[in-house]
Amino acid sequence: MELVGFTFFVLATLNFLTVSSRPAGVHLRNMESFIYAVQQVEDSYPGLSALALVRALRRTAGHDDPMTIHFLGASYNLSDTEGLEGSILNATSFSFFDKAIHHIVTDHGEERGVVLAPDGTTVALAPLLLGIESGLKAKTEGTEALGIFPLTLGRPLGLSFLSLQDIPPSLRLGPNGCWDNVEQPRVFKLSRPATLATDALINGGMDGVILGLHLSRLPASEQPQALSEILRGYYNFTLTENQGIDNVTTQISPRRRELSRSLLEPLDLHSAVMTTLALVWKLEKTEWIAQDTGLGKAVQDGLQTFTHKYLDCPQIIPRCQWGAKANRDTPIPLSLPLQFLYVHHTYEPSSPCLSFSSCSRNMRSMQRFHQDDRGWNDIGYSFVVGSDGYIYEGTGWNHVGRHTRGHNSIGYGVSIIGNYTVTLPSRHAMDLLRHKLALCAVNGGVLTANFTIQGHRQVVNYTSCPGDALFSEIRSWEHFRE
Repeated sequence: MELVGFTFFVLATLNFLTVSSRPAGVHLRNMESFIYAVQQVEDSYPGLSALALVRALRRTAGHDDPMTIHFLGASYNLSDTEGLEGSILNATSFSFFDKAIHHIVTDHGEERGVVLAPDGTTVALAPLLLGIESGLKAKTEGTEALGIFPLTLGRPLGLSFLSLQDIPPSLRLGPNGCWDNVEQPRVFKLSRPATLATDALINGGMDGVILGLHLSRLPASEQPQALSEILRGYYNFTLTENQGIDNVTTQISPRRRELSRSLLEPLDLHSAVMTTLALVWKLEKTEWIAQDTGLGKAVQDGLQTFTHKYLDCPQIIPRCQWGAKANRDTPIPLSLPLQFLYVHHTYEPSSPCLSFSSCSRNMRSMQRFHQDDRGWNDIGYSFVVGSDGYIYEGTGWNHVGRHTRGHNSIGYGVSIIGNYTVTLPSRHAMDLLRHKLALCAVNGGVLTANFTIQGHRQVVNYTSCPGDALFSEIRSWEHFRE
């Protein structure tokens, strides 16, 4: 059984649709193109329900594995999909269709069946759409959405835990990767050999859980939106200084991990994954699962890694994703764990960044200033916090930065983009630093449990960093020391 080949044909409509507003032959693998493709089908069938469309897409692919049929039914037996396949097929560049139909990882480490979301994260469409279909089906039938977890997260997590028992648990999930070009994404390369649950599959699975459960719990009097609107509301939001992430009450993709935690915490995840694997064995006659005597221990270890990496830790946008230049020298390794976490503000850029494109541009600008104007080898900060809901990798967990003179080798330097002399960052940005990043570092063994938080000004005399307002705030934080 191939979970790396976990498929969902809708990707063809996304990856290779020739959008009329672009030059012929340009086929971008981003969420905007996918939503555009979905809307083209909806426009051809006014009044088309979201459930009918996701079912038709699954039917067009011909991908009905036993577990999907168990929970959602065979797409070829669902009458509401009749007549839609031809329209979808005609809307695609057919020469690329077969290449787009499956989620696979090639021998060269290219992951297909994934798209770049506007927030800078990469999402596999298969688990996303299966979660949405599960939720819509439950809403329509007035039943509980029992298939959401097994179809979106349970199977890929469980099979990944089992398939790689001979390697450390920390490597049994992931990895992430980077796009060839975030403006015109076509190729997504992984950073190391793939597991059966790459970051993109987990992101898509989480989004499927979030959107699927939301749809299944809509009031009886409320009809679901069109599929394009469901996706647009979650991925294509706009944050402003007046309407920042602190004030957003709807589900949006930067809140993926906190929303997933709130939905998954009530579950007994160990029992849920074990039940999913038992169902895989029953439906697909997978003998190696049934015969594995270390099954429970493998799942327990794997879930500890999953919880730490994808629920406790914040999503960190890697260097290659924001367009970092290479370090101009050999990076110096840190001696871990560290004792200190030094808080900075960037001062310039002076305004908070509220989108992936804006934060990435700020990161490139700061790296350029540090390398070209100051003559440093790299961007100085270990990590940088945006107001878009994400943290951006600087020199990272393992290498010495250049952020706090005389203290660079004993602590991490984390800066929040903006000038916080008078005003504070968003509460969400501060929580990412204070709670998420710090907890991630401690649990990951790179920061001591009794670490000390200090402002830049406390250890370097010539600066007012991190600004009067932010410094006053961090003085109330646990772990702060005068």
